[in-house]
Amino acid sequence: MPEDLIKNYTEREESIRYALNILNGKWKLKILWEISRCGTVRFNKLQKNLDGISSIMLSRSLNELTEYNLVNRKQYSEIPPRVEYTLTDLGKSLCPVLHAIEEWGYKVKSKNKKN
Repeated sequence: MPEDLIKNYTEREESIRYALNILNGKWKLKILWEISRCGTVRFNKLQKNLDGISSIMLSRSLNELTEYNLVNRKQYSEIPPRVEYTLTDLGKSLCPVLHAIEEWGYKVKSKNKKN
């Protein structure tokens, strides 16, 4: 295999590993999907919409997604405190991927029902 093809493959493999590392876990894709669906969402609403996620896991996942610049956290100086989450531009760039996963899931679900 030519060296430039090996280098290109290695870079692409590193990229997919990096992306999968960011999105790794049971909840991150679900969180991103829910925020993309809602636009702007508060913590409690997000937890309510994500059946089964604990406050600790949601908080941890949101912090990680914020660190990777996929989710924006906006805290308002109000009493009681109000925090809202939105997708950043980088997070929004995942929307076509999320929609592709949705379409793929629909097809797989339909085919598996036939079997």
